[in-house]
Amino acid sequence: MKKIILSSILGVGLFTSCASTKTTNQGEELLTIAPETRECSAGAGKMQCMMVKEGDAAEWQYFYNYIDGFTHEPGYEYKVVVKKSKVENPPADASSVKYELVKVVSKKLATMK
Repeated sequence: MKKIILSSILGVGLFTSCASTKTTNQGEELLTIAPETRECSAGAGKMQCMMVKEGDAAEWQYFYNYIDGFTHEPGYEYKVVVKKSKVENPPADASSVKYELVKVVSKKLATMK
């Protein structure tokens, strides 16, 4: 099941990256990425979403996008800097924001609670 979901996400990413869309830089942002993903709704289907905190936010939020150059390894909490760009005229079923990994600030093994 995870292979199907991963293939779907990569397929959408490949399709989106091949589309002739322009991006405008919105700057860099610090994200904290939770050790585990959660099931979330993605239009007509379900997928696994990363849970993130933006900046100093206290609450986890579903992250419906992907980060170019980043591979989430379950069991680790990450702090990453990403470059956030606005996609002009994205396809109807795609995000209007593109995220690219700038650097991994930290990768810590999660502790059981």
